[in-house]
Amino acid sequence: MRCWKGAANAANHLTKSSGFAELFAPLRAPAFAAVGFALSAPSLLDVVLEAAALAVDWHEQREHGRRGACQAQAAAEGDREVSGEGEADAGTGPAQQTASNLHAAPGSTVGFRLPGMADVRRVRLDGVVDLPQADSLFQKVGAPAQSQPVAPPDNVLLLPAAQFAALTRGATSLTTQIHVARVPVLPHDPAAAFTEVTGAARNLEAKAAGSVLVGDNLGAALDSARQDALYAQILFLFLGVPGALLAAALTAAVAGAGGDRRRQEQALLRLRGLAPRRILALAGLEAALVGVAGGLTGLGIAALTGRLAFGTASFGASTGSRVLWYVLAFALGTMVAAGAVLVPAVRDLRTVTVADTRGTTRRTGSPWWMRIGLDVMLLIASWLVFRASSGNQYALVLAPEGVPSISVSYWAFLGPALLWIGAALLLWRLTLLALTHGRPVLAHLARPMTATLAGTTAAVLARRRRPLARSMVLLALAVSFAVSTSVFNSTYRQQAEVDARLTNGADVTVSEPSGAQTAPSAAAALKISGVRHVEPLQHRFAYVGSDLQDLYGVRPDTIASATSLQDAYFSGGTARQLMQQLAQRPDNLLVSAETVKDFQLSLGDTVNLRVQDATTKALRTVPFHYAGIVKEFPTAPKDSFFVANASYIGKVTGSDAVGAFLVDTGGGNQKTVAAQLRRQLGTSATVTDLTQTRGTVGTSLTSVDLAGLTRIELAFAVLLAAGAGGLVLALGLAERRRTFAITSVLGATRHDLRGMVLTEAIVLTVGGLAGGALIGWALSEMLVKVLTGVFDPPPAVLAVPGGYLTLTAVAAVAAVLAAALNGVRRARRPAVEELRDL
Repeated sequence: MRCWKGAANAANHLTKSSGFAELFAPLRAPAFAAVGFALSAPSLLDVVLEAAALAVDWHEQREHGRRGACQAQAAAEGDREVSGEGEADAGTGPAQQTASNLHAAPGSTVGFRLPGMADVRRVRLDGVVDLPQADSLFQKVGAPAQSQPVAPPDNVLLLPAAQFAALTRGATSLTTQIHVARVPVLPHDPAAAFTEVTGAARNLEAKAAGSVLVGDNLGAALDSARQDALYAQILFLFLGVPGALLAAALTAAVAGAGGDRRRQEQALLRLRGLAPRRILALAGLEAALVGVAGGLTGLGIAALTGRLAFGTASFGASTGSRVLWYVLAFALGTMVAAGAVLVPAVRDLRTVTVADTRGTTRRTGSPWWMRIGLDVMLLIASWLVFRASSGNQYALVLAPEGVPSISVSYWAFLGPALLWIGAALLLWRLTLLALTHGRPVLAHLARPMTATLAGTTAAVLARRRRPLARSMVLLALAVSFAVSTSVFNSTYRQQAEVDARLTNGADVTVSEPSGAQTAPSAAAALKISGVRHVEPLQHRFAYVGSDLQDLYGVRPDTIASATSLQDAYFSGGTARQLMQQLAQRPDNLLVSAETVKDFQLSLGDTVNLRVQDATTKALRTVPFHYAGIVKEFPTAPKDSFFVANASYIGKVTGSDAVGAFLVDTGGGNQKTVAAQLRRQLGTSATVTDLTQTRGTVGTSLTSVDLAGLTRIELAFAVLLAAGAGGLVLALGLAERRRTFAITSVLGATRHDLRGMVLTEAIVLTVGGLAGGALIGWALSEMLVKVLTGVFDPPPAVLAVPGGYLTLTAVAAVAAVLAAALNGVRRARRPAVEELRDL
């Protein structure tokens, strides 16, 4: 909070403002000069500043174009610029970049001069401070979100409040800030929490009558989190809706398997004089029993699943939401049962006569959708929607910074939906064509199992092409759902791992303190048991124009031995090609995409960077040549940075000092190796391991955890695949007992019957699994592209879970085989007994 000179008056205003439970006294010890406004809920944001003291004005700009707080002039080390803001526990220390610019270390003495001060005042540094929340601390309070500077200042000095007050006595242009903690009672939805927090901030401004500017850090964090939360809702729809549709289709298929039997029973009731109204009532009673029993069973299974997967039957929802979802699910289940049982009964009463039920005529014409080419039209429409929704400038979720309203382009999911339906109809068409015109091929394939009845078996398959095509399409849809869901989930987990590795740098990373002159040869001491390779990585700072950016020096020939460099991290060449360019021409430079755009660079351009000379501590201009774009790099920030050849940087700066060592453990023993290195190095370096970073990334405010949901979906997909293959086939075989009995009477042996059933099962399994795999692959590619915003960074390749897909295929094959063998077993009954029962 900026521009309040009376701290007591400010505190009085804040304590009377609604929504703020605690005000930290401006001079509460230990307190430090800080900038920014922390409107933070401890349970949501880890930026609660325990104290706020005298802050300074940053209206003036330094030559590097960034915000400067407390424009100060250092007397030590060539009177370099420093400033003082931040947070710590005790002592005096510069920010990491400031220490690097000054080449300062604990024990150094620096001097500064503020506007209004006649003399240079000196302080002794107790340490170097990292400011992970520098963007919040040094924000331009009160400015629109889009006008915030792109980076915090690099000249920051942190002082205890009492020392700050003594050293800045007589200085002008000082600003008082007060940091407050908000009552941590917010809605679960980040979008609703964002609206509430921003409203409270505006309410505070209104009560202050314009005498205060509010910087809302919690609102800024929630502004980002609400977009991720909306993506989570989208993922819920993407993972849940296809499963629900498949379950409804399976229910309809199961009910439809007994359609002929129901039609004959209905005709018998009509012959015996039962009124159509009574027949309809019986059909309604059957539909109600199916719907109620199935709905209650489903709710019970859902509650048990929630308890096992999430620890609560409510899936983490409130009581009201839980009741609403349960009622909605029960109603939808009842509607599906009514549509599968009651609707066909009503249709048959109106259109089918008793004589029709005894007829053997079957439809020979093509379905209406085949005649108009609906499948092809849907696939073309899917491609067009996908092209439009996967463009470079397309955003699935639009959440303008600082604007309460957010929007989702749900029509982008029309592409995958049309692909799913169109591919299913195309598979249906191809199956009908193959069974109609491929009888010789089917007879040849069936001959090893059916011998002389191979032609008859092919004729039976051709005659039953419609129900067989329906079963095959249903199995393919279930398999495609399993494939697309599992591939998406594996790719998501793969990219979460990539994000953690990018953040940490390698399996284990040893970061040297700022200002340390650690030689690359120190890597030898880190090669302890369990370590395969240690790679030194330089980290410097360089000015391009007036912009300060991170500069990383790598050994191009060996950097890939300790960390993962994906081709997706680069543009203008593969990772190997660009590393080779750095090796072949040491002054080549890889530049971030943002810098290339901001400075209008073209390949081959000379880029003059100002870097610090290790001997004179002065900035010197060093020419580089722009050779390619680097989008992501291990340990690098997400926005602007450079990657260059370490030998060239060491040559032009006079120092080969290393900023970090990337330690490769082969993907295992990361905690053990990190613990050993911590014991070996003590406090002389910071050791982080991938498991530690993975936990930090996975529990951040804006992370989307899919583990519980995908466990349910993947298990559900396996059951659907098994049910679509085995259950439908079993019911179809049960309805054909009369056919098998007549075939036995005509001379078919049990071996012949077994061969006929197994041939049908093989055709169903091969067609369903192959079609499902193709549809699932296409869906996976499209969905990952449409949902690119979910991934950070976007994936270079899809991750295929071979074990899970094998399990799904085995489950489907086992279910089909069990259904076929059960049908064969039931066909062993004497034909006379079977015909008498029927």
